Amino acid sequence: MAEKRWYPAKTQYCKHAGGEVQLEVHVVLPPEYLPDQPPHVVGHRCSHGLQCNLLTQPSCVWAGTNPAYDPFSEEE
Repeated sequence: MAEKRWYPAKTQYCKHAGGEVQLEVHVVLPPEYLPDQPPHVVGHRCSHGLQCNLLTQPSCVWAGTNPAYDPFSEEE
């Protein structure tokens, strides 16, 4: 049976969160009898997204409140 898991992909300082956050990917792993199949990425999230959603201002695309701002795409 296929397995779904969240894996950390990147750790970065987020100005909006005021600390280190992780970008996580939701991966569907193939069943054991199909080992040559690659895993499928079905979603992304930020480890601090829930706390950012509680704020009154839109935060970023990973929190789901501001699709125009992606703090992980900026190189510092």
